[in-house]
Amino acid sequence: MNSNTPDVESFEISPRFRQSIEERIVRLERDAQADELALAFLVHEDHIRRHRRLVVVQRTEALRMRLFLDRSRSRLPRPMISL
Repeated sequence: MNSNTPDVESFEISPRFRQSIEERIVRLERDAQADELALAFLVHEDHIRRHRRLVVVQRTEALRMRLFLDRSRSRLPRPMISL
């Protein structure tokens, strides 16, 4: 075994599941951007801290999902007629 190549596990997912993850990533990134803009209107320091943490969690989850999609491949549909 070559020690220079990382052991990356690959996943096979359905095209529908891939699409739902991609849509979730878009929502998380959009929400993080909106929440970042909302920070300017917050007054209480504790609320600002919690809101910043929310933005970090949203961006982290979107990145985690992107990495998952990078390691996965779409499953081919089953043949309509059995051979």
